[in-house]
Amino acid sequence: MYKKVMVVDDNQIDLYVAEISLKRNSFAAEVVIKNSAIAALEYLESAADTPEELPQLIFLDINMPEINGFEFLEAFQHLPSSIHNVCVIMMLSSSIDPEDYKKAEENRFVKRFLNKPLVKEKLKELLLELEYGS
Repeated sequence: MYKKVMVVDDNQIDLYVAEISLKRNSFAAEVVIKNSAIAALEYLESAADTPEELPQLIFLDINMPEINGFEFLEAFQHLPSSIHNVCVIMMLSSSIDPEDYKKAEENRFVKRFLNKPLVKEKLKELLLELEYGS
């Protein structure tokens, strides 16, 4: 179980499904919900000097208003290394665009691209992958 996980998505239903799934499947002790990439970046910046407040995993949606997931990643690269050392990013999207997948795969901060919804089977697979480094 992870101590803290963040979900960044502008869709309230997707946020709810992800939060319930993460809690029901004992994936995370605490789930931090952010309904915009800007709010997520502000949270990370405010916790930069307190690593225990940072999420170990960030589930990041692609298509959001204001700034999208890829713009978040661009801003993320300029955050302090103390944040990069703790946070692992998983793109969580309903996008079926091969370009989105490719762009996510090529980003050094993105560990994996997952399709919505975040369900039990995906969480089990993800835990195994993260634990055994496959």
